[in-house]
Amino acid sequence: MSGNPWAGEVSLRLNGEVLQARLTLGALAELEADLGEDSLMNLVERFENARFSTRDVLSLVVAGLRGGGWRGSAADLLSGEIAGGPIEAARVAGALLARAFALPQERDGAL
Repeated sequence: MSGNPWAGEVSLRLNGEVLQARLTLGALAELEADLGEDSLMNLVERFENARFSTRDVLSLVVAGLRGGGWRGSAADLLSGEIAGGPIEAARVAGALLARAFALPQERDGAL
């Protein structure tokens, strides 16, 4: 999982193509609306305590990919092939959150 940690980016291989994901302000707003969470900190806490759902992972990855410029949807991701499968998708989701909410000097080691 590479990407530019200083920009909060995480790489994901979808259908053989390496895409960059990041949680921009717009992607965070989309994520908040999609999950109906009263705060993103609650979502971060769920990941920190390993209490996240597959819906959380899907929403985070879609929001991150859209923040990276991808124009797909959740349906596209569901029918696509993620290299590393669900485990990699969960790692990417966790890294997106960690990098979005870390100070620049802390991002290099984020997941």
